[in-house]
Amino acid sequence: MPESSPIPDDAWEKFVQDAERDAASAPKEPSARARMVAERLRALDEAEARKSRAERRWGRKKAPAGQWQPQGWRTGPAWQEMNGRGSRRRTVWSALGVLLAVAVAVIALNPSAALSWLPGGAAPEAAAASASPLAPETGRPSGAPAGTTGLPTRKRPFTGSPAQRWAAGADAIEVPKAKAVAGVSAARIETALRLTKDFLVASNLDREVLNGAQPKKALALIDPLQKDYLSELRAGLRRPTVENDPTWTFTRFDPDRVELVGPDVRVRGRMTVEPGGTAGQALIRADYTFVYPLARAGGGKEVVRTIVRRIVEVNVPDPVKFQATEGHIWVHDLNAEISNDNCRDGDGRIQPMFRADLYADRRPSGEAVDPYDRSRGLDGAGEECGTVSRT
Repeated sequence: MPESSPIPDDAWEKFVQDAERDAASAPKEPSARARMVAERLRALDEAEARKSRAERRWGRKKAPAGQWQPQGWRTGPAWQEMNGRGSRRRTVWSALGVLLAVAVAVIALNPSAALSWLPGGAAPEAAAASASPLAPETGRPSGAPAGTTGLPTRKRPFTGSPAQRWAAGADAIEVPKAKAVAGVSAARIETALRLTKDFLVASNLDREVLNGAQPKKALALIDPLQKDYLSELRAGLRRPTVENDPTWTFTRFDPDRVELVGPDVRVRGRMTVEPGGTAGQALIRADYTFVYPLARAGGGKEVVRTIVRRIVEVNVPDPVKFQATEGHIWVHDLNAEISNDNCRDGDGRIQPMFRADLYADRRPSGEAVDPYDRSRGLDGAGEECGTVSRT
Protein backbone atom coordinates (compact mmCIF):
# COMPACT_ATOMS: atom_id res chain seq x y z
CA MET A 1 0.00 0.00 0.00
CA PRO A 2 1.54 3.37 -0.89
CA GLU A 3 2.50 5.63 1.96
CA SER A 4 -0.11 8.19 0.89
CA SER A 5 -2.97 5.67 0.86
CA PRO A 6 -6.07 6.97 2.69
CA ILE A 7 -7.16 3.47 3.71
CA PRO A 8 -7.37 3.33 7.51
CA ASP A 9 -5.87 0.53 9.59
CA ASP A 10 -9.20 -1.01 10.57
CA ALA A 11 -10.26 -1.11 6.90
CA TRP A 12 -7.02 -2.85 5.94
CA GLU A 13 -7.50 -5.40 8.70
CA LYS A 14 -11.04 -6.02 7.50
CA PHE A 15 -9.73 -6.64 4.01
CA VAL A 16 -7.12 -9.12 5.27
CA GLN A 17 -9.79 -11.04 7.23
CA ASP A 18 -12.17 -11.13 4.24
CA ALA A 19 -9.38 -12.06 1.86
CA GLU A 20 -8.34 -15.03 3.98
CA ARG A 21 -11.97 -16.16 4.32
CA ASP A 22 -12.92 -15.73 0.68
CA ALA A 23 -9.73 -16.83 -1.04
CA ALA A 24 -10.88 -20.44 -1.08
CA SER A 25 -14.08 -19.55 -2.94
CA ALA A 26 -12.45 -17.30 -5.57
CA PRO A 27 -13.63 -17.83 -9.17
CA LYS A 28 -11.75 -20.52 -11.06
CA GLU A 29 -11.72 -18.50 -14.28
CA PRO A 30 -9.66 -15.33 -13.64
CA SER A 31 -10.99 -12.02 -14.81
CA ALA A 32 -9.16 -9.76 -17.24
CA ARG A 33 -7.88 -7.72 -14.29
CA ALA A 34 -6.63 -10.86 -12.57
CA ARG A 35 -4.81 -11.95 -15.73
CA MET A 36 -3.26 -8.49 -15.97
CA VAL A 37 -2.05 -8.64 -12.36
CA ALA A 38 -0.71 -12.16 -12.84
CA GLU A 39 1.15 -11.08 -15.98
CA ARG A 40 2.76 -8.16 -14.14
CA LEU A 41 3.80 -10.40 -11.25
CA ARG A 42 5.25 -12.96 -13.68
CA ALA A 43 7.19 -10.23 -15.46
CA LEU A 44 8.57 -8.99 -12.13
CA ASP A 45 9.59 -12.54 -11.18
CA GLU A 46 11.38 -13.05 -14.51
CA ALA A 47 13.18 -9.72 -14.19
CA GLU A 48 14.22 -10.54 -10.65
CA ALA A 49 15.45 -13.98 -11.72
CA ARG A 50 17.62 -12.42 -14.44
CA LYS A 51 18.96 -9.93 -11.92
CA SER A 52 19.74 -12.66 -9.38
CA ARG A 53 21.65 -14.72 -11.97
CA ALA A 54 23.72 -11.69 -12.87
CA GLU A 55 24.58 -10.85 -9.31
CA ARG A 56 27.04 -12.52 -7.04
CA ARG A 57 25.50 -14.81 -4.45
CA TRP A 58 25.81 -13.70 -0.87
CA GLY A 59 27.94 -16.12 1.11
CA ARG A 60 29.27 -16.44 4.58
CA LYS A 61 31.34 -13.69 6.05
CA LYS A 62 34.55 -14.59 7.76
CA ALA A 63 34.63 -13.62 11.40
CA PRO A 64 37.19 -10.86 11.89
CA ALA A 65 40.04 -11.84 14.16
CA GLY A 66 39.84 -10.40 17.66
CA GLN A 67 36.30 -9.33 17.03
CA TRP A 68 35.02 -9.79 20.55
CA GLN A 69 38.08 -10.05 22.76
CA PRO A 70 41.33 -8.18 22.06
CA GLN A 71 44.43 -10.36 21.78
CA GLY A 72 45.89 -11.18 25.17
CA TRP A 73 42.94 -9.66 27.01
CA ARG A 74 43.03 -10.43 30.74
CA THR A 75 41.76 -8.41 33.69
CA GLY A 76 41.48 -11.07 36.32
CA PRO A 77 41.86 -14.80 36.98
CA ALA A 78 41.76 -17.14 34.01
CA TRP A 79 38.06 -17.98 34.39
CA GLN A 80 37.24 -14.32 33.95
CA GLU A 81 38.52 -14.33 30.39
CA MET A 82 35.56 -14.41 28.03
CA ASN A 83 35.49 -17.29 25.60
CA GLY A 84 35.27 -14.97 22.64
CA ARG A 85 32.22 -13.60 20.87
CA GLY A 86 29.89 -16.38 19.86
CA SER A 87 28.92 -16.99 16.28
CA ARG A 88 26.37 -14.52 15.05
CA ARG A 89 24.08 -14.47 12.09
CA ARG A 90 22.11 -11.63 10.60
CA THR A 91 19.13 -12.56 8.48
CA VAL A 92 16.89 -10.51 6.24
CA TRP A 93 13.23 -10.65 5.43
CA SER A 94 12.11 -11.95 2.05
CA ALA A 95 8.62 -13.22 2.89
CA LEU A 96 6.65 -9.98 2.53
CA GLY A 97 6.71 -9.93 -1.26
CA VAL A 98 4.84 -13.24 -1.41
CA LEU A 99 2.13 -11.97 0.95
CA LEU A 100 1.72 -8.82 -1.09
CA ALA A 101 1.36 -10.77 -4.31
CA VAL A 102 -1.35 -12.89 -2.72
CA ALA A 103 -3.16 -9.77 -1.49
CA VAL A 104 -3.09 -8.15 -4.93
CA ALA A 105 -4.37 -11.33 -6.56
CA VAL A 106 -7.23 -11.62 -4.07
CA ILE A 107 -8.22 -8.01 -4.73
CA ALA A 108 -8.44 -8.80 -8.44
CA LEU A 109 -10.27 -12.08 -7.96
CA ASN A 110 -12.59 -10.87 -5.22
CA PRO A 111 -13.33 -7.16 -5.62
CA SER A 112 -16.23 -7.41 -3.18
CA ALA A 113 -13.74 -8.01 -0.40
CA ALA A 114 -11.79 -4.92 -1.43
CA LEU A 115 -14.95 -2.79 -1.48
CA SER A 116 -15.70 -3.72 2.12
CA TRP A 117 -12.58 -1.97 3.40
CA LEU A 118 -12.91 1.14 1.27
CA PRO A 119 -14.39 4.27 2.93
CA GLY A 120 -18.17 3.92 2.98
CA GLY A 121 -18.01 0.15 2.57
CA ALA A 122 -19.58 -2.44 4.82
CA ALA A 123 -19.10 -1.94 8.54
CA PRO A 124 -16.14 -3.99 9.86
CA GLU A 125 -16.96 -7.17 11.76
CA ALA A 126 -16.14 -7.40 15.44
CA ALA A 127 -12.53 -8.34 15.98
CA ALA A 128 -11.90 -11.88 17.13
CA ALA A 129 -10.95 -12.29 20.76
CA SER A 130 -7.22 -12.23 21.31
CA ALA A 131 -5.56 -15.57 21.77
CA SER A 132 -4.81 -16.44 25.36
CA PRO A 133 -1.29 -15.49 26.48
CA LEU A 134 1.32 -18.22 26.61
CA ALA A 135 2.58 -19.55 29.90
CA PRO A 136 6.18 -18.56 30.72
CA GLU A 137 8.88 -20.56 28.97
CA THR A 138 10.43 -23.00 31.41
CA GLY A 139 12.54 -25.12 29.07
CA ARG A 140 13.77 -25.40 25.54
CA PRO A 141 10.80 -25.71 23.16
CA SER A 142 10.49 -28.86 21.07
CA GLY A 143 9.91 -26.95 17.83
CA ALA A 144 8.78 -23.76 16.14
CA PRO A 145 5.44 -22.18 17.19
CA ALA A 146 2.42 -22.66 14.94
CA GLY A 147 1.92 -20.23 12.09
CA THR A 148 -0.58 -17.39 12.19
CA THR A 149 -2.22 -15.28 9.48
CA GLY A 150 -2.76 -11.61 8.81
CA LEU A 151 -0.64 -8.53 8.17
CA PRO A 152 0.51 -6.11 10.89
CA THR A 153 -1.04 -2.65 11.19
CA ARG A 154 -0.39 0.30 13.47
CA LYS A 155 -3.43 -0.69 15.48
CA ARG A 156 -2.45 -4.37 15.71
CA PRO A 157 1.29 -4.56 15.05
CA PHE A 158 1.66 -8.19 16.14
CA THR A 159 -1.03 -9.62 13.85
CA GLY A 160 0.34 -12.63 11.98
CA SER A 161 3.11 -13.20 14.52
CA PRO A 162 3.43 -15.80 17.31
CA ALA A 163 4.48 -12.84 19.46
CA GLN A 164 0.81 -11.86 19.58
CA ARG A 165 0.57 -14.28 22.51
CA TRP A 166 3.84 -13.29 24.15
CA ALA A 167 4.22 -11.13 27.22
CA ALA A 168 5.41 -7.56 26.77
CA GLY A 169 8.31 -5.55 28.11
CA ALA A 170 10.40 -6.07 31.22
CA ASP A 171 7.67 -8.13 32.92
CA ALA A 172 8.27 -10.85 30.34
CA ILE A 173 11.80 -11.38 31.70
CA GLU A 174 11.12 -13.50 34.75
CA VAL A 175 13.91 -14.18 37.23
CA PRO A 176 13.98 -17.79 38.46
CA LYS A 177 14.15 -18.64 42.14
CA ALA A 178 17.77 -18.54 43.26
CA LYS A 179 19.59 -21.36 44.98
CA ALA A 180 23.23 -22.02 45.80
CA VAL A 181 25.23 -23.39 42.86
CA ALA A 182 28.87 -24.55 42.75
CA GLY A 183 29.73 -22.95 46.06
CA VAL A 184 28.13 -19.60 45.20
CA SER A 185 25.47 -18.53 47.68
CA ALA A 186 21.80 -18.20 46.77
CA ALA A 187 21.87 -14.54 47.81
CA ARG A 188 24.72 -13.76 45.43
CA ILE A 189 23.04 -15.63 42.57
CA GLU A 190 19.77 -13.81 43.27
CA THR A 191 21.56 -10.47 42.94
CA ALA A 192 23.28 -11.56 39.72
CA LEU A 193 19.96 -12.72 38.23
CA ARG A 194 18.39 -9.36 38.95
CA LEU A 195 21.37 -7.50 37.46
CA THR A 196 21.27 -9.72 34.37
CA LYS A 197 17.63 -8.81 33.87
CA ASP A 198 18.51 -5.14 34.31
CA PHE A 199 21.18 -5.52 31.61
CA LEU A 200 18.74 -7.15 29.17
CA VAL A 201 16.18 -4.40 29.80
CA ALA A 202 18.75 -1.62 29.42
CA SER A 203 20.17 -3.19 26.24
CA ASN A 204 16.96 -4.19 24.46
CA LEU A 205 13.93 -2.43 25.97
CA ASP A 206 15.05 1.03 27.07
CA ARG A 207 13.05 3.35 24.81
CA GLU A 208 15.80 5.94 24.52
CA VAL A 209 18.37 3.30 23.55
CA LEU A 210 15.98 1.83 20.98
CA ASN A 211 15.77 5.32 19.48
CA GLY A 212 19.54 5.53 19.13
CA ALA A 213 20.71 6.92 22.49
CA GLN A 214 23.84 5.70 24.23
CA PRO A 215 23.17 2.60 26.41
CA LYS A 216 24.62 4.21 29.52
CA LYS A 217 22.67 2.07 32.00
CA ALA A 218 23.74 -1.15 30.31
CA LEU A 219 27.40 -0.11 30.19
CA ALA A 220 27.27 0.89 33.86
CA LEU A 221 26.17 -2.64 34.80
CA ILE A 222 29.26 -4.32 33.32
CA ASP A 223 32.08 -4.99 35.77
CA PRO A 224 34.67 -2.17 35.52
CA LEU A 225 37.37 -4.84 35.69
CA GLN A 226 36.41 -5.81 32.13
CA LYS A 227 38.30 -2.77 30.91
CA ASP A 228 39.15 -3.97 27.41
CA TYR A 229 35.64 -5.24 26.79
CA LEU A 230 34.12 -1.94 27.91
CA SER A 231 36.64 -0.03 25.83
CA GLU A 232 35.67 -2.03 22.75
CA LEU A 233 31.94 -1.46 23.31
CA ARG A 234 32.41 2.27 23.75
CA ALA A 235 34.61 2.47 20.66
CA GLY A 236 31.93 0.71 18.62
CA LEU A 237 29.29 3.13 19.87
CA ARG A 238 31.46 6.14 18.98
CA ARG A 239 32.51 4.86 15.57
CA PRO A 240 30.84 1.59 14.53
CA THR A 241 32.59 -0.68 12.05
CA VAL A 242 31.95 -4.07 10.49
CA GLU A 243 34.31 -5.60 13.03
CA ASN A 244 32.81 -3.72 15.98
CA ASP A 245 29.10 -3.08 15.43
CA PRO A 246 27.23 -2.29 18.68
CA THR A 247 23.97 -3.78 17.35
CA TRP A 248 25.32 -7.19 18.25
CA THR A 249 25.07 -6.13 21.91
CA PHE A 250 22.50 -3.30 21.99
CA THR A 251 19.24 -2.98 20.04
CA ARG A 252 19.26 0.46 18.39
CA PHE A 253 17.33 1.93 15.46
CA ASP A 254 17.72 5.15 13.50
CA PRO A 255 14.89 7.50 14.60
CA ASP A 256 15.32 9.54 11.40
CA ARG A 257 14.34 6.48 9.37
CA VAL A 258 11.99 4.38 11.49
CA GLU A 259 9.75 4.68 14.53
CA LEU A 260 8.53 2.09 17.00
CA VAL A 261 4.84 1.30 16.63
CA GLY A 262 2.83 1.16 19.85
CA PRO A 263 4.08 0.91 23.41
CA ASP A 264 4.96 -2.79 23.45
CA VAL A 265 7.96 -4.90 22.60
CA ARG A 266 7.06 -8.58 22.85
CA VAL A 267 9.54 -10.84 24.63
CA ARG A 268 9.92 -14.56 25.19
CA GLY A 269 12.68 -16.60 26.78
CA ARG A 270 14.10 -17.94 29.98
CA MET A 271 16.99 -17.62 32.43
CA THR A 272 18.86 -20.60 33.87
CA VAL A 273 21.72 -21.09 36.34
CA GLU A 274 24.31 -23.85 36.16
CA PRO A 275 27.80 -24.56 37.51
CA GLY A 276 30.59 -22.66 35.79
CA GLY A 277 33.85 -24.01 34.46
CA THR A 278 35.53 -24.31 37.87
CA ALA A 279 34.50 -24.62 41.50
CA GLY A 280 33.41 -21.36 43.04
CA GLN A 281 31.62 -19.97 40.01
CA ALA A 282 28.11 -20.23 38.60
CA LEU A 283 26.95 -19.36 35.10
CA ILE A 284 23.70 -17.54 34.29
CA ARG A 285 22.39 -18.12 30.77
CA ALA A 286 19.71 -15.72 29.54
CA ASP A 287 18.12 -16.64 26.18
CA TYR A 288 15.48 -14.14 24.97
CA THR A 289 13.80 -13.15 21.71
CA PHE A 290 12.56 -9.56 21.28
CA VAL A 291 10.01 -8.55 18.61
CA TYR A 292 9.91 -4.88 17.55
CA PRO A 293 7.09 -3.47 15.35
CA LEU A 294 8.29 -0.57 13.21
CA ALA A 295 7.10 1.90 10.57
CA ARG A 296 8.85 4.53 8.53
CA ALA A 297 9.50 7.73 10.47
CA GLY A 298 6.91 10.44 10.01
CA GLY A 299 3.78 8.32 10.27
CA GLY A 300 4.30 5.63 7.63
CA LYS A 301 1.42 3.18 7.44
CA GLU A 302 3.35 0.05 6.52
CA VAL A 303 4.32 -1.91 9.64
CA VAL A 304 7.13 -4.46 9.69
CA ARG A 305 8.76 -6.39 12.49
CA THR A 306 12.40 -6.89 13.42
CA ILE A 307 13.23 -9.87 15.62
CA VAL A 308 16.34 -9.96 17.79
CA ARG A 309 17.42 -13.02 19.73
CA ARG A 310 20.16 -12.66 22.31
CA ILE A 311 21.89 -15.24 24.48
CA VAL A 312 23.86 -13.61 27.29
CA GLU A 313 26.07 -15.63 29.66
CA VAL A 314 27.08 -14.06 32.97
CA ASN A 315 29.66 -15.45 35.40
CA VAL A 316 28.81 -15.29 39.10
CA PRO A 317 31.93 -15.73 41.27
CA ASP A 318 32.53 -16.69 44.86
CA PRO A 319 34.22 -13.46 46.09
CA VAL A 320 36.47 -15.49 48.40
CA LYS A 321 38.09 -17.16 45.40
CA PHE A 322 37.76 -14.66 42.58
CA GLN A 323 37.96 -10.95 42.01
CA ALA A 324 34.81 -9.11 40.93
CA THR A 325 33.08 -5.79 41.57
CA GLU A 326 29.93 -5.78 43.68
CA GLY A 327 26.75 -4.60 42.00
CA HIS A 328 27.95 -5.44 38.47
CA ILE A 329 27.86 -8.40 36.08
CA TRP A 330 30.74 -10.16 34.39
CA VAL A 331 29.73 -10.84 30.77
CA HIS A 332 31.20 -14.22 29.91
CA ASP A 333 29.76 -14.47 26.38
CA LEU A 334 27.09 -12.91 24.17
CA ASN A 335 25.52 -14.33 21.02
CA ALA A 336 22.91 -12.71 18.79
CA GLU A 337 20.74 -13.14 15.71
CA ILE A 338 18.93 -10.25 14.01
CA SER A 339 16.07 -10.88 11.59
CA ASN A 340 14.69 -8.35 9.09
CA ASP A 341 17.74 -6.15 8.73
CA ASN A 342 19.30 -4.95 5.50
CA CYS A 343 22.63 -6.63 6.31
CA ARG A 344 24.63 -3.43 6.17
CA ASP A 345 27.06 -4.16 8.98
CA GLY A 346 28.97 -1.36 10.55
CA ASP A 347 26.49 1.50 10.75
CA GLY A 348 25.59 0.95 14.40
CA ARG A 349 21.84 0.77 13.75
CA ILE A 350 19.42 -1.99 12.82
CA GLN A 351 17.79 -1.01 9.51
CA PRO A 352 14.52 -2.92 8.96
CA MET A 353 13.41 -3.71 5.42
CA PHE A 354 10.13 -2.47 3.94
CA ARG A 355 8.39 -3.52 0.73
CA ALA A 356 10.37 -1.18 -1.50
CA ASP A 357 13.62 -2.49 -0.03
CA LEU A 358 12.84 -6.00 -1.22
CA TYR A 359 13.25 -4.90 -4.83
CA ALA A 360 15.93 -2.24 -4.33
CA ASP A 361 18.46 -4.48 -2.58
CA ARG A 362 20.04 -7.76 -3.54
CA ARG A 363 18.16 -10.81 -2.42
CA PRO A 364 19.76 -12.99 0.26
CA SER A 365 20.54 -16.64 -0.28
CA GLY A 366 20.61 -19.75 1.85
CA GLU A 367 18.07 -21.92 3.58
CA ALA A 368 15.21 -20.01 5.21
CA VAL A 369 15.26 -19.84 9.01
CA ASP A 370 12.27 -19.29 11.31
CA PRO A 371 13.26 -16.50 13.75
CA TYR A 372 10.49 -17.60 16.14
CA ASP A 373 11.89 -21.11 16.44
CA ARG A 374 13.43 -21.04 19.88
CA SER A 375 14.25 -24.74 19.74
CA ARG A 376 17.24 -23.79 17.57
CA GLY A 377 20.58 -23.06 19.11
CA LEU A 378 22.78 -20.16 17.98
CA ASP A 379 26.09 -21.83 18.76
CA GLY A 380 28.04 -22.52 15.62
CA ALA A 381 25.76 -20.46 13.38
CA GLY A 382 27.59 -19.09 10.38
CA GLU A 383 28.03 -15.38 9.82
CA GLU A 384 25.82 -14.90 6.81
CA CYS A 385 23.03 -12.81 5.40
CA GLY A 386 20.32 -15.37 4.78
CA THR A 387 16.55 -15.54 4.59
CA VAL A 388 13.81 -15.85 7.18
CA SER A 389 10.54 -17.70 6.66
CA ARG A 390 8.42 -15.11 8.48
CA THR A 391 8.51 -12.07 10.70
